[in-house]
Amino acid sequence: MRCLQSGEPLGRAVEMVPSSESVATSDCSASGHSCLGGQIGNKKPDTGNIEEAESSLRESGVLNYEEARALLGRYEYQKGNLVAALHVFEGIDIVSVTPKIKDALSKSRERRKRHSQNNDEPQMSVHAVALLLEAVFLKAKSLQVLGRFKEAAQSCKVILDIVESSLPEGLPDNFGAECKLQETLSKAVELLPELWKLADCQREAILSYRRALLHEWNLDAETIAKIQKEFALFLLYSGGEAMPPDLRSQMDGSFVPRNNIEEAILLLMILLRKVTLNRIEWDPSILDHLSFALSVSGDLMILANQLEELLPGTIHRKERFYALALCYYGAGKNVEALDLLRKLLSHREDPRHVPSLLMASKICCENFSVTKDPGVSFARMALENLVGRCNQLENMANFLLGVSLSAYSKLAISDAERVKRQSEALHTLETACKLSRMEDPVVLYHLSLEYAEQRKLDAALHYAKCIVKLEVGSNVKGWLLLSRVLSAQKRFLDAESIINAALDQTGKWDQGDLLRTKAKLQIAQGQLKSAIETYTQLLAVLQVHSKSFGSRNKLFKDKRDQIRNLEVEVWHDLAYVYISLSQWRDAEACLSKSRAIKLYSSTRCHAIGKMYEAKGLYKEALKAFRDALDIDPDHVPSLISTAMVLRHCSDQLNPAVRSFLMDALRHDRFCASAWYNLGLLHKAYGTESAFVEGAECFQAAHSLEESEPVEPFR
Repeated sequence: MRCLQSGEPLGRAVEMVPSSESVATSDCSASGHSCLGGQIGNKKPDTGNIEEAESSLRESGVLNYEEARALLGRYEYQKGNLVAALHVFEGIDIVSVTPKIKDALSKSRERRKRHSQNNDEPQMSVHAVALLLEAVFLKAKSLQVLGRFKEAAQSCKVILDIVESSLPEGLPDNFGAECKLQETLSKAVELLPELWKLADCQREAILSYRRALLHEWNLDAETIAKIQKEFALFLLYSGGEAMPPDLRSQMDGSFVPRNNIEEAILLLMILLRKVTLNRIEWDPSILDHLSFALSVSGDLMILANQLEELLPGTIHRKERFYALALCYYGAGKNVEALDLLRKLLSHREDPRHVPSLLMASKICCENFSVTKDPGVSFARMALENLVGRCNQLENMANFLLGVSLSAYSKLAISDAERVKRQSEALHTLETACKLSRMEDPVVLYHLSLEYAEQRKLDAALHYAKCIVKLEVGSNVKGWLLLSRVLSAQKRFLDAESIINAALDQTGKWDQGDLLRTKAKLQIAQGQLKSAIETYTQLLAVLQVHSKSFGSRNKLFKDKRDQIRNLEVEVWHDLAYVYISLSQWRDAEACLSKSRAIKLYSSTRCHAIGKMYEAKGLYKEALKAFRDALDIDPDHVPSLISTAMVLRHCSDQLNPAVRSFLMDALRHDRFCASAWYNLGLLHKAYGTESAFVEGAECFQAAHSLEESEPVEPFR
């Protein structure tokens, strides 16, 4: 010890070590590194080192070879001589001293349990154990800095293996606090997963994280929380799929995660609960990562529950309302989300909160039939608060205003008011398109859609082509809109060529709507057998879809429902084809398949009614149409078919016929069939004014039929 304090060469100090070998100083000189003696004299030694050595000497009476190397290596490490320190540490034969370390740790715990000294003293003191384990840890740190990550991880793992096998039940409180043993162990537990990540060993990193959290290492709450957060982030963003946790490590009846996402969610929810219980400090990033994880997994209502359980003041009230609205919106509860946004936008809260205004307008646009509010006022308010602030948000507000005005035009009572709102919608969407420099496919899509619905087909075609070009054919919606606009221009061959090109560029997962549109185009050209073959191909694709998504979690629920609905509609389309061919048995088989998937369907009831009507069974047909209207009172085909059957079976001037036809036009002013049948009704009156009105109806029906697509644009 006097040698260490005075800075004299350490060669003589080795004489007190009862070993046939000399200490690391000779090895250090032989390797070409500067020896410790001269350098130590130039720098004040770490008194902690000296105290460790003194404690070891007092307890064992001698500083053995491994302990001396541990002291010298730590001294070199603290000076920054990592290569020299590593050379010293590598001279420690940790394998030979491991039994002594384990013996010392296990017997030390037994003495603590009995609160008395054991006559059978261990061969090594706890201070010596702490010194050697710290040497192994510093060796791992040195290897880490030198870029030898895998070796560093293996070295760090030795510490955990020794302590875990010696103390399988975990460390007692304050164990080894007087000699920094607990501090070294805590650092090793935290470091090991990071080393495995640096070594690109994902499996070992995951096992190390689980080991750190499942074994009792006597870590403080902040350290455990840090490890849990780092593990969750690794599971979320590492890009690899981890194996599920070992069931033997779980308590009976406890939740066992099945994949990375579930395990990360569990960890983040545990952290949120700790925040709620004031065990750790609030970390906003925990909620951010949990939001991402639950969004990916499709469990947004669980996120909403977590937000509601946060203590008041943890996050701002406005932020909580907005996040909850996002959760409800993502979970499909649009009305609840809109109610929350309206509370947030009240005068008591923040009526100028732009994100909430934009989101409220978006919800209204998408759920106009439910909310009965097109969202125009929200979009206008957002625009007023965005002037000169943010071009991107201003562009979004213009876009939402245009879509809202388009929906609002459907509420217009007079044609003049409807045309005015449609014109304003087009102008606003064109403004949004200019602000986005024709580079936003969503804006282009809705602009093309609005032109198409107003039967301005040349402009609609231009923007539809821009969408396909901009997205390089990657979005099925662009292909579908382009083909439908072409079909409205009666360019069926061109439209079918577009669909075929789209089928060549998309995978089978995205071909459902494309194949259905292709079949409709074939029907429009009178190619009924080809259409049946296309529908058969489509049903085969949907069967593969159903099997693929049938056993998945909530993430795929929307996709699964979409596939089921499409399959039902395909069976109905086939039934209509067979009805037109008078193949009643085949039509009934298709309708039976539809019923097995979806019990109640207005379209199926309408198809049944059309089959009865084709057979001349008008009473049964009328009953089927009424069943369809009981399911969906706004089902336009059933309204028109009911009027047609009533006109055929009863007095042609039956007021109910006009009522059904006007109701159909109220829901769809572009329905050519409704205008045509209304013209027939006016013609039946036989008066001059009725003839004039009938002529106008026939003219409207002809104009609409000339520009009617094989499928609705929207």
